[in-house]
Amino acid sequence: MVTQEHFSDQFQPIRSQISQRSLSAVLPALSSALGTPCPTAVHGDPHACQTALAMPSVRSAIVIVVDGLGFHNLQLRIGHAPHLRSMIANQTQLSHHPASILTCYPSTTAAALSVFGTGTCPGLTGMLGYTQLNPKTRKISQMIQFRGAIPPTQLQRQPTVFEKLTQQSVRVTSIGLSEFAQSPLTAAALRGTDYRNVDDPNERVRLAAELSSQPGLTYLYFRAVDKAGHHAGWESDEWATALEQVDSLIGYVTLHSAPGTLIVITADHGMVDIDLNEQIDTASNDALSEGVWKIGGEPRALMLYAHRGATAEDVDQIAQRYRSVVHERAHVLTKQEALDANLFGPVDQRVKPMIGDVIVMACGRVTIVNSNAQTEGARHMPGVHGSHTEMERRIPLIMDVVD
Repeated sequence: MVTQEHFSDQFQPIRSQISQRSLSAVLPALSSALGTPCPTAVHGDPHACQTALAMPSVRSAIVIVVDGLGFHNLQLRIGHAPHLRSMIANQTQLSHHPASILTCYPSTTAAALSVFGTGTCPGLTGMLGYTQLNPKTRKISQMIQFRGAIPPTQLQRQPTVFEKLTQQSVRVTSIGLSEFAQSPLTAAALRGTDYRNVDDPNERVRLAAELSSQPGLTYLYFRAVDKAGHHAGWESDEWATALEQVDSLIGYVTLHSAPGTLIVITADHGMVDIDLNEQIDTASNDALSEGVWKIGGEPRALMLYAHRGATAEDVDQIAQRYRSVVHERAHVLTKQEALDANLFGPVDQRVKPMIGDVIVMACGRVTIVNSNAQTEGARHMPGVHGSHTEMERRIPLIMDVVD
């Protein structure tokens, strides 16, 4: 039987960051499919993205992002998603294209949604993880609510594909929760749409189906799967129930949208369930604290910041100390090794100071925490993500054209 371990120990090739079969290519491909191609800083040929993703040309499209729905999470619990299962089977039979692509590194919401929205990469958006260094204040900032962060439009300067479409008079509608309408993350990653506040999920899909009769693009976001995964783990009954609910909502969209509408379902990242016996606490090991000034990222994807004035040799020693402790439980790179490997894609000069001096990417069910700085709830969260494994980076790309 295939399990989480099979995929959470497999690391993705780093140079797949800006492939035409990656999350960054979805909106450029859709812009081409709608007849208004919008090149981005890393995808200069939207038509090539459309071809690589096997997207048909249409007048109207609905793109749905299901937060936390990794492709392998879905496949391992596909019995709870009969509609998505049918869509995957039809897609594979008709196009012979796999119903999956890769998200970015780190495989986490703030980074991935900005990659999705701009069609670029974390090295250009400056959205590098759940937390990261704010070079202006020299403090760690949180990138969901932007606590302590550089203001969203100052940090994330890449134009979104939504903005580019709107500038070319294409209808772009985002239907979401009212709390997200003016959120910093929306401003950074997803700006440029006509945002409709609809808190009831049934009303969201009803409105999306109704709008499909008009040319243009509609964007829907569902967070229930991710919330259930963080709260109870993706192998839980709670997660399965959330998947069933989202599957039903997607079924409504495909059944009630106008004929000829392209439905595209993807995600920002996958998820792994942790094993507390595998957890590493940096606060209880002097070797993991020595030379480290601050820690950013998250338990599956750490960014270690060295003290100001640290030399390349100092950074190498931090990396070596981590390698001597984590062994095969995580991959450790210095910042220079990460840049050379294109881990974050092309990197803007202004973004480089925000990247940790050492990058630590967990595998298996491992998490790396700090009991002096994190609450017990944060350390014991059952479902997590962020690393470079197949389980976390492989996401769905499921498509259908309404009959």
